[in-house]
Parts: sequence; structure tokens; C-alpha cells
Amino acid sequence: MFSKILIANRGEIACRVIRTCRRLGIRTVAVYSEADADAQHVRQADEAYPIGGPRPAESYLRGDAILEVAKRSGAQAIHPGYGFLSENADFAEAVENAGIAFIGPKAASMRKMGSKAGAKDLMMAAGVPVVPGYTGEDQSPNVLSREAARIGFPLMIKAAHGGGGKGMRIVHRLDEFIAQLESCQREASNAFGRDRVLLERYVQAPRHIEIQVFGDAHGNALHLNERECSAQRRYQKVLEESPSVFLTPELRAAMGEAAVKAAHAIDYVNAGTVEFIVDPGGAFYFMEINTRLQVEHPVTELTTGLDLVEWQLRVAAGDALPIVQQQVPQHGHAIEVRLYAEDPEAGFLPGSGRLEKLVLPTPSPQVRIDSGVVQGDIVSIFYDPMIAKLIVWDQDRPTALARLRDALSQCEIVGPKSNIEFLERLVRHPSVVEGSIDTGYLDRHLDEFMPAHAVDPSLLLAAATATLLMQEAVAREAAALSSDHSSPWAIADGWRLGHAGRRPLAFLHRGEELGLVAHGADGEYSIESADGIHAVTGARLRAGELSLRLESQARRFLVRIDSHRVSVHDGDKRLDLVLVSAYRPKNASVSGNDGRIVAPMPGRVVMIKAKPGQAVAAGQELLVIEAMKMELAIKSPRDGVVAELRAAAGDFVEADAVLATLEPQ
Repeated sequence: MFSKILIANRGEIACRVIRTCRRLGIRTVAVYSEADADAQHVRQADEAYPIGGPRPAESYLRGDAILEVAKRSGAQAIHPGYGFLSENADFAEAVENAGIAFIGPKAASMRKMGSKAGAKDLMMAAGVPVVPGYTGEDQSPNVLSREAARIGFPLMIKAAHGGGGKGMRIVHRLDEFIAQLESCQREASNAFGRDRVLLERYVQAPRHIEIQVFGDAHGNALHLNERECSAQRRYQKVLEESPSVFLTPELRAAMGEAAVKAAHAIDYVNAGTVEFIVDPGGAFYFMEINTRLQVEHPVTELTTGLDLVEWQLRVAAGDALPIVQQQVPQHGHAIEVRLYAEDPEAGFLPGSGRLEKLVLPTPSPQVRIDSGVVQGDIVSIFYDPMIAKLIVWDQDRPTALARLRDALSQCEIVGPKSNIEFLERLVRHPSVVEGSIDTGYLDRHLDEFMPAHAVDPSLLLAAATATLLMQEAVAREAAALSSDHSSPWAIADGWRLGHAGRRPLAFLHRGEELGLVAHGADGEYSIESADGIHAVTGARLRAGELSLRLESQARRFLVRIDSHRVSVHDGDKRLDLVLVSAYRPKNASVSGNDGRIVAPMPGRVVMIKAKPGQAVAAGQELLVIEAMKMELAIKSPRDGVVAELRAAAGDFVEADAVLATLEPQ
């Protein structure tokens, strides 16, 4: 076994490899870009070395710099993780030529899979089922049109090189073919430098099922069961699970056997994934081999009890596989989702920024968290915006799904927008619960998975109740610390002679202000909202759980609350609100009358709409800040001239920070 390994990657996969190496007593060497100087993989490794600028091409894609660090640090092996150089045959070959072990397949095996057309021909020769199509070298439009007519419609045009969903077109009629072909070729040329395409019959309503394979240098190969990845958006996996509810024992055995044939066909060594597409009738076809460890490998680990990274290290060190096919275990059901800094409502636009708050479930035998960030870290604009992988395991699928819903309800991300609400709707959707989702369902019905815009009245009342209870608790604590514990000035129940006084509350939700009025105290309230007056009784807030009765119906909510925001979850839906003063003027942003325009809450400046010297009118938007998953327009409180701007787009600002100053016209 190796004594020192360099990890040529970043984020959660680098941290994952470090954990396994630490358990095995192996020292680790990390590399990092300028943007990652304070990253978790740098802090967790035994040694770490800078390799260049923040962009991948300046750092993590610089094989020469990584090799130089390996030699200087005395690393005996390089683990490429996934992404970056993990499937780069030239890098794998350079590592081997330097006398360092590459923890992955040989360069020759990668090259055999580098072309989709060549890989398809190779699989056909090995007896692995492939989708009927055309992979020939003659790429003239006439030949491709003739082959398309022979294959039949619908069909898919695919770039012969590359991946990630780029260079793919679905064609439904022959008269659409040439236009779609030219579009696909242009995209392939721009993305991969080559415009060669292949044609395949388009399998409608398919399932995406992949088989984890492992090979060693002694000629052994086996599979570690399947993962279903049919929940996809634009060919990107959203939810992965094992085992698949779609496979029969016979189909599972046949697909596993085909995957092992595929591994033998390219003399595969180390971890890889054979990906298949399966039609509704159970016919399956080879798509590709990912010549690396996959992002979704934890679901295989949780259902087999095996550490795939440890297997990678031992195989790379020359060991034989520790078990044979008949000994591969399978128990329970595991599901993985990925928490991303992205905005589903803006086309899943990737986000960035400081993680002001990051709350994830406590890890346990049933709940696993793989993450490369902690609270306070920055999600960089230069890399994949994944925050964490959330993986759950239980004895059966329904229980695992219930555990996943519970784990998601415990998650809270403040800073960049996230996909938590999208995932919560996904794991409750009938197509997922029933196990019937196909690879195109999300794209066809994306609106069914988008967070609701309307505010649930019960969640709003719960948020108000939690805020009232917190205010009262703070007041009691202050009173306890005062010289006069019974002072009426320390009571926060709004009491007035003869009645409980009016207690206004205000929240911001998606930039809109929500106003409520409460009467009462100590968990017994009458709360007025836009839709009427509601009775809240028996309210208690303990250890993040709020219990109460709404109109006599007992309810329970998970609550997170601080001086800036409140979040409530009823086990199905969540509501995130920003606390603001109920007495501030609408859209107020001036501190006093001195012309200072201040941030009403902590956030990130996303847009500047004015410039120094510009005359502005009352109510005109000057800046836009983003906080708590929403954007808030900062408006001019009066007519005037912008004297100074003290913030720029991308800046993070604290509450009450001066953003701009106004002077009279």
C-alpha cells in the first residue's frame, strides 16, 4: 500500500479521499488554486501546495504543475477524483511515465472510450447490446440523412466526442434532420473541437441505469450492482438510488453480466461505471463507460458496505479484488441528492457567495453527508456549485424516502440561493415515490417541481408565533439581568391597561413585505393577517420545535430563528422569512435624514442601477441586494442626486452598511 498520495482535485471528493487515506494511515497531499487557499480539502490534508490561478485551466487542469508537486512532495500515487483530469488519458500516461501510480484505469482503456463511435463498435464486438444506429466515418450530409431514414424516427444525433449533454439533438422527422445536424455539429465543434456525430434510435421514456464495475491488474472484473439515475434535468442526474425498483432479478443479472463484458473488452482496471439506457419493455443498451469514480458512488457503498475509495487504492497498489462476484453484498436501499448553490426558478442558474449559514443533518448510519464546505466558506464562481451530497440508507425504499424527506427538512442554507425546496418537492412527487420517472420527465413537467410562490397561511402563522415567543424569551432574559426583575418596561407582551396591546410584526418574503398584528402573550395569541383573524393557543418553542394549536388543531413545526430571519417547516413545506421592523416606512432605506442609504439586511449586492452624479426620483431603484433566497430593491427615499456609491455588484454587505449617499438636487 502507498504511504503518501496526492489528490489532484478539490471539494467533496478530495475530502472523501482524505478521510479514507486517514483511516488507512496514508498521508495526503492536496493541491489548490488561488481561490481555494482556505478550502476544506486544503485544511484537512497533511500537506497542500498552490498550483495556479482560480480558473481550472490555470490550476486543476495543469497536469504539469500537479506532477511537479507530486515529485516534490514524494507522493507515490495520484488520485484524480472526478472531473478535471480524471478521464484525461494523456495525464494518466504522464503520471505512469513519471513512475507514479495513477489511481484509475490505464490510458489505453480511457482512449478506447474516448470516442462514442469507437466505444460502440467495441461493445458490439464484445456482445454488449447497443442502440441501433450509425457510427461510420463518412459524415457527409447525404450519407447521414440516408442512415437516419434507415434507423427511423425519433432518433438522436450525438457528438462522437465529449459528454455532459452537449452536442445532442432529438429529431422527430426527416425534414428536420439537416437543420438539427448542422446545429449539433456546430455545438460539438465549439465544445470539443471535433464535429463528428453518430446517430442512434431514440429510446422513448427510457430509464437510465448504471452498473458499478471494478477490475484489477490480475485480469479479474466484477460488478457491484446497479444505480438508477432516471431523475434527470437536461441530461444531468438529480437523484440516484440503489437498487432500482424497475429491474427484475433476471434483468439485473443480465445487465451486470453485460457490464463485466464491457470492462473486460477494454482491459479495465480500477473503478468505472457502465451506463445503460433501458426501454419500458426492459431492453437495455450500452451508452458509455465513465472511466472514473462517479459522484453517486456513496449509494453503492451504503448498500454493499464497501469502501470504493479503499478498493481504488488497493487495486492501484497491485492488490487483487478482495471478493468474487458471488460474494458481493446487497442490503437495504440508498438514495442520494445533491445540494447546489443554484436558483431553480431562474433556470437553475449557478450561484456563488459566502455560506452565511449552513445547517445539515447530523451524520448517522442512516444519513451520510459528503461535503467540501462548512459554514462561512465561499461557493466560488470558478467551480461546480455543489454544497453537499445528502445520502440516506434504510431497510427498504419507502423508509429511505421518508428518511430523505426528514433529512432535507433539517437543511438550511443562507447566502447563495439553493435547490433545497426543489429537492423537497422532487422526493414527494408521485413519479419518484412510485418509481416511475423516466429521463425526460423532469424536462417535460418542470413546473410541477418548482417551489410555490403563494405563502401557506399556517406556515406564516407559525413563523409569527415563533417570533413572538422569541421576543418574549429575550425580554424575560433581559428582565432577569436587570436590577428590577418586575419592571413593566421589561415585559414584551404589549400589555395595556385592561387589555393586551397591539403587537405588529413584519416579514419579507421574496421581496414582498408581509404584515401581521398580534394580541396576547405567553403562547396565547390572536393574529390578524390578510385573510382574517386566527387563534393560536398552547404555543411552545423548545429545541427548534414549535408546537401549537391553530383554530384548535394541534400542529408541530421545525423552527430556526435568529435576530434576522425565521424559517419554519411543517414536515412537507418550508417558509423562509426575513425579520424587519414593523415601524419602518415601506421601502425605507435611509438612516435618519442624513442622506445615507443603508442595507436593510445582510446580503450580496447583485446589481447597481445608478451612478454618482445621477439625478434620481423618489422610489427609483438604486441597487438590488440578494439575501435569504430573494432579491430586494433598494429605492431612493426622495428626489436627489447620487453623491457616492459605496458598494459594487458582488459585494457582501452587513445590515445597516451604507450603500450610497444622496444630496439635494
